[in-house]
Amino acid sequence: MKRLILAAALAVSASVIVTPSGAVSSASAPADDEAARPAIAVVDAFHAALGSGDAEAVLALLAEDVVVLEEGGAERSREEYAGHHLPADMAFAAATTAEVTRRAAWVEGDVAWVLTEGRTTGAFNGRPVDRLTAETMILHRDGDVWRIRHIHWSSRAPR
Repeated sequence: MKRLILAAALAVSASVIVTPSGAVSSASAPADDEAARPAIAVVDAFHAALGSGDAEAVLALLAEDVVVLEEGGAERSREEYAGHHLPADMAFAAATTAEVTRRAAWVEGDVAWVLTEGRTTGAFNGRPVDRLTAETMILHRDGDVWRIRHIHWSSRAPR
């Protein structure tokens, strides 16, 4: 399953729309740096795994010491994220559709930055969802494997 998600992410490799079923289709915001495509593929695979509810695949893409910043809080390890927000994040991703509207990415040595803006719509817990989103992911490469070391999510209602 992990390889299937990664293969799907590599196929789109720039920006994506993740539907409630976890299906991925391409959008039209290319990355700034061709060298960043493998890191972008990891970010896309992470979102596809969230949307499909595949916790094992989500966690495999995170470094053990990942830091996740969201809504003013912090989770400081893969284990802490798995025990706290991961189930809710998977449920939310499965119930909504996230569209990437802009993305920029860079690689310097074994570090990559992937900055994504988007819009998430749908319904969750009986309430409508319409949020403009901003995401920063910092990835680290160990050999030829990229893992997410840092995630920062924020969102707001559209004006």
